[in-house]
Amino acid sequence: MTTPPPLLVFGIPGIPEIAAGDDLPRLIADAARRADVLPGDILAVTSKIVSKAEGRIVAADSREQAITDETVRVVATREHPGGVTRIVENRLGLVMAAAGVDASNTADGTVLLLPVDPDESARRIRAAVEACVGAPIGVVITDTAGRAWREGQTDIAIGASGVRLLDDLRGAHDASGKLLAVTAPAVGDEIAAAADLVKGKTSGMPVAVVRGLDRHLDPAAPGGRSLVRPAADDMFYIGHREAHEAGRAEGVEAGFAQGYAEGFAEGQAEERGSGGAS
Repeated sequence: MTTPPPLLVFGIPGIPEIAAGDDLPRLIADAARRADVLPGDILAVTSKIVSKAEGRIVAADSREQAITDETVRVVATREHPGGVTRIVENRLGLVMAAAGVDASNTADGTVLLLPVDPDESARRIRAAVEACVGAPIGVVITDTAGRAWREGQTDIAIGASGVRLLDDLRGAHDASGKLLAVTAPAVGDEIAAAADLVKGKTSGMPVAVVRGLDRHLDPAAPGGRSLVRPAADDMFYIGHREAHEAGRAEGVEAGFAQGYAEGFAEGQAEERGSGGAS
């Protein structure tokens, strides 16, 4: 049996507070060089600093309006004592609370939106780091999300460059010789979650290195969209209450249509029976 290489995860110090217009790829590359990042390493970069560098901070009297502007479709809405929580699909195809709009660690009266193109952001960072420390390396852009049926949140991959985010093992065989029909570990999300253990939310360490997964590097690998489940395959396209209400509305509409058709047919029969006399 082949023993896999050990996995090492550590944060990269020395990245300053990021502002709009900062050359983030260069700042990360310089910090990576000082931290002795090696070819084969994967960098996990918090989306918040990418958004700040790209000027994705917007004025917002109400966070709710910013959420609405970023929403493609509403999956579920729940009222609670603290306000309203909306689970929505945003323009990146991600289903998450509040469309990924963040009001933390930003000035009052502003909110932070997700990067416009996290895959392109990852590509630029990767190019800068590879030029500085040597190729190849991989980059994963991460953001925090909840999970259905699970308490708490974890980081997930929303963008990437040079990393296979899905390890598709379908068609292979397990140790017992059984065919693997559905096994496809979400490596990108696992990298993001592992990196979050050393980055944290308050440590001021927005970039982490994951070492020992160079077998997942692939310069031609697709980006973050490869982890978004197609709507046709999504068994939970909308929330339970929303599905119930939609089904009830469709049933009422179908019942009305059927009743109208039956009433019309009865009226026609009566008219024929009376010879059409008025």
